Amino acid sequence: MGRYIGTAESLVAAGLVVYGHDHRGHGRTALSQESFGDFGPSGFDLLVEDVVRLSRIARCDQPGIPLILLGHSMGSFAAQQYVQDHSDLIYGLALSGSGILDGLERLAHAGNRAPAEIVNAAFEPARTPADWLSRDPAVVDRYLSDPLCFGWLQPAANESFFSAAPRLADPARVRKIRHDLPIYVFSCSEDPVGQQLKGVSALIGRYRQAGIWNVSYDFYPGGRHEMLNEINRDEVRSTLLRWIRCVLAANSGR
Repeated sequence: MGRYIGTAESLVAAGLVVYGHDHRGHGRTALSQESFGDFGPSGFDLLVEDVVRLSRIARCDQPGIPLILLGHSMGSFAAQQYVQDHSDLIYGLALSGSGILDGLERLAHAGNRAPAEIVNAAFEPARTPADWLSRDPAVVDRYLSDPLCFGWLQPAANESFFSAAPRLADPARVRKIRHDLPIYVFSCSEDPVGQQLKGVSALIGRYRQAGIWNVSYDFYPGGRHEMLNEINRDEVRSTLLRWIRCVLAANSGR
């Protein structure tokens, strides 16, 4: 979460209250360096339940204030699962660095390569193994030098993560999301997680096919995975904030 302090500060400066957490096996939630990338025995499902718990804490702490969920990267897939059962808890959903998990799973199996190799492949010859994150070399270097960052999930956690793919793609489960939920998807043309927008477009299509009518998006040309840490991050944050304000205005009487 510390890597998104700039985003949190920009939202707080606009008058919002921001809650965030480190996922299981991530950042300060990891018990040790050896446990980085380890979800524990209950796997990805319990990681999603952590998001539900945090949202309930936020609603308890801030009664009557509309709650919007922002999920990035792996957190965006956790948010996709969250809204299948808990869309009543939030006023809006924003997804960053997202896509379709079943598409990523097919890529991982077809290439017979480690996930870290797949995501950086389009940027070879690359300066670092993390060039896929951002065009800003300072962002990449801070990531690589941060002792709370790590390369990839451990095997059991990785298997647990990809095991969520059928659920996220299941039309019956997607239809459980309330149809008036505002959803905002923002991504960029070179994000390997979004499969260079193919997976992102497929995700938007699934939501619309399920009857969710308030789905909007912004695609940024040239950007990589972390649009909130990209060279045009001020623009991305401002556009996100504009969408949030629209959601709040539309729900002012709810």
